[in-house]
Amino acid sequence: MEKLIQESQHESFDPKFYQSITEKFNLASGCVGKNPIHWEQVKCWFQSKRQTPKDRDTSLPDPSNEVIVLDDSPVKNMHESSAVAPISVDKVSDLSELEFEARSAKDGAWYDVALFLTHRILHSGEPEVRVRFTGFGAEEDEWVNVKRAVRRRSIPLESSECGKVMPGDLVLCFREGENLATYFDAHVIEVQRRRHDLRGCRCTFLVRYDHDQAEERVRLRRVCRRPS
Repeated sequence: MEKLIQESQHESFDPKFYQSITEKFNLASGCVGKNPIHWEQVKCWFQSKRQTPKDRDTSLPDPSNEVIVLDDSPVKNMHESSAVAPISVDKVSDLSELEFEARSAKDGAWYDVALFLTHRILHSGEPEVRVRFTGFGAEEDEWVNVKRAVRRRSIPLESSECGKVMPGDLVLCFREGENLATYFDAHVIEVQRRRHDLRGCRCTFLVRYDHDQAEERVRLRRVCRRPS
């Protein structure tokens, strides 16, 4: 996709182009079993890559809160509790098999983590890791807080697993809009159970997004549950 960006700086693409690229990406061997991406995510990626440097938010954390520790010791296996076993890692490590996701500070959405690059401790004592998001290049790497913005990856659901989603549950929900197509935390408000048919689960879930309190009724294919 990087090559396509370079060759098409002044061109525009229709939805069929993005859909074709998305289908090929989701069928790639490295993406099997992971959350499928939506063509609108690919569109947003292309648009963001075309922005000039002055349009992009590349700022680092406030220098007043800069690191006091930065070393090459192993990046840790960061579960939500932050109590962890070391993993043999140098400065760059492929942790895709451990299946983590991290929340971007740019839009508040959660993305699968492809790599944990390095880590540091801030003056405040808070640990941070620099992550590379799946499907994005090095220019999109971010420092994220280990305790608040790194966790085990949410789990996509099969049609037969709709009964695992209950009112009150925290879920990761795919939100689509005119200018976004990303995953956000949400809580299930109501579940309407319906008889399944040949197309699979027909149940609907009323969710409320945590970041802006907006409500939306969605199908199971847009919902991922949190690991127990």
